[in-house]
Amino acid sequence: MMKTIAFALCLAFSVVASAQDQDPKAKPILDELSKTTKAYKTIVSEYIFTIFNKDKKQVEKQTGKVQVKGSKFKLEIPGNTIVCDGKTIWSYNKDAGEVVIKNFDPNNEDQMNPSKIFTLYETGFKYKYEKEEKVGAATCHVIDLYPTVKPEKKKFHTVKLYIDKVKKQIVQIKMLMKDGGTQSYDIKSFKPNVELADNVFVFDTKGFKPDQITDERE
Repeated sequence: MMKTIAFALCLAFSVVASAQDQDPKAKPILDELSKTTKAYKTIVSEYIFTIFNKDKKQVEKQTGKVQVKGSKFKLEIPGNTIVCDGKTIWSYNKDAGEVVIKNFDPNNEDQMNPSKIFTLYETGFKYKYEKEEKVGAATCHVIDLYPTVKPEKKKFHTVKLYIDKVKKQIVQIKMLMKDGGTQSYDIKSFKPNVELADNVFVFDTKGFKPDQITDERE
């Protein structure tokens, strides 16, 4: 679940796909989205994550918040907080009262890394412009992404991006799953260039007992 949320957040802020064999109508929209987002020094965003089954019935709904500053990030969802200062990553599970500490490897695809939001999808997806559609008060471009790298291992077959035509920001993401369900991410707030101190991206383990901390750093 955590990896899925991080994956979608990466899409939520910036998507750049390979230019080969791509829809020429979608390309300038994605290029402008990337250019706008890369100019931000920091990003603070709140979102709602909803899961629907194949019968379109809601089975889960939760809110979350992500803060990004360069290679640093902090992701908060109910019961879990992930904090990274670019070198160390802390994973805190509130229910278990446990913290796991690891070395952070920005090139490790298995590690959560919302800080790669500007480059993660330069390759690996084909895209196609679908239509314009209203999402709330915003008129949006709808662009479909199709995975091209090991698509058989993905749990989804299509990602639908809803991009605000005026603000050049994604306001909604829908992941169409192979089991017939849908995972929807609604961006409720998106605040660029917010002042964020570096200590926001360091998890304070003071107050935790030794047996509550698992340090896996080498």
